[in-house]
Amino acid sequence: MLGSLTRVVHKNLANAVSILGVLPLCLLLGEGGYQYLIPLIIYNNIMDDLDGILAAKLGIKSGFGGILDNVCDAVAHTLLVMVVGMRYGGVCGAISLVAVGALMLRVVSRLDPNAPVNTGSPTNELMRHMLFIILLAGNFGFNPAPFLTIAFAVHAVSMLVPYRMPYLLRSLTKSATMIGLVNVALVAAWRAPQATPIVAACFISTYLYSLAAGAYRRRHEAAPGRL
Repeated sequence: MLGSLTRVVHKNLANAVSILGVLPLCLLLGEGGYQYLIPLIIYNNIMDDLDGILAAKLGIKSGFGGILDNVCDAVAHTLLVMVVGMRYGGVCGAISLVAVGALMLRVVSRLDPNAPVNTGSPTNELMRHMLFIILLAGNFGFNPAPFLTIAFAVHAVSMLVPYRMPYLLRSLTKSATMIGLVNVALVAAWRAPQATPIVAACFISTYLYSLAAGAYRRRHEAAPGRL
């Protein structure tokens, strides 16, 4: 009996981490919940990375786990975008809904086993950019709404582009150690204001470069076939 229970726990450990990465986000729905936004974005990012590491290290990857991970991302990231968008309202709120629509389309498309993989920007990339914009606004005293609006609009496109974005920092990190360092950088951006511009510049600049480089490469590869 104990052995069977141990096997069930072992098999579903990564799935449990996926779910635990989402549940605390309900704090955002309570009165004053917005104050927890930054630590919850970082927490969700860590847990989203941890479930993948556990699945790989323990040899428990499964089709169901992949679907569950996508569903958890859809729930968590939709909630985070809507909380931020509605916080600032107006154009920012409207464009956040466009970003949510693109996010949902991306997640649903990943449920198709025949869908192309490694195209577009991960939904987590938008979460990190929201984090940086809000942190920088707090550090330097500017209104984040226009910059969040731009981020929502650009990501609504980049999440659905049909080509790879080859130089995204998180996508280039494959080992558990490097993934851990990425998350340490996010914590440093939060807790050490002097590090925020540096970490933000690294992530955002490589994102923009990847978006442009991927579009250029796709256009260049398609050019010989044109009439």
